[in-house]
Amino acid sequence: MADKLKLEMVTPYKQVLSEEVDELVMPGTLGELGILPGHSPLLTTLKVGVLTYRKGTSSYHVAVNWGYVEVEDDTVIVLAETAEPADQIDKVRAQAAMGRAEEALKKLDPEDKEYRIMEAALQRALLRIEVAGGN
Repeated sequence: MADKLKLEMVTPYKQVLSEEVDELVMPGTLGELGILPGHSPLLTTLKVGVLTYRKGTSSYHVAVNWGYVEVEDDTVIVLAETAEPADQIDKVRAQAAMGRAEEALKKLDPEDKEYRIMEAALQRALLRIEVAGGN
């Protein structure tokens, strides 16, 4: 059994990460999922949330937006719609997106299909702000 995991994270646009990590915690659609070296093979889906990985005593956070995860032979492959490490998030832009989504939601009827789109946009903006470091 290896003492590290190989974490590969990609989006349709680029490779986001390729790291050796000690552990990984991610937002699975059925609940939070922790992965350690030696984990059984697994294929699952991700929801919008914070993926956290640890290298030594340091923890790193990534805002992920839907995707898939495959675990096999101490390799974790994350295929996400979007994935933004905390140090790459433009907090001002995320706050502006949050404001736009909140304003749109005030004007829309919950029965309108655009309402759900704006709810998802608000959820993503709030996540990006959280991962970037709060308010």
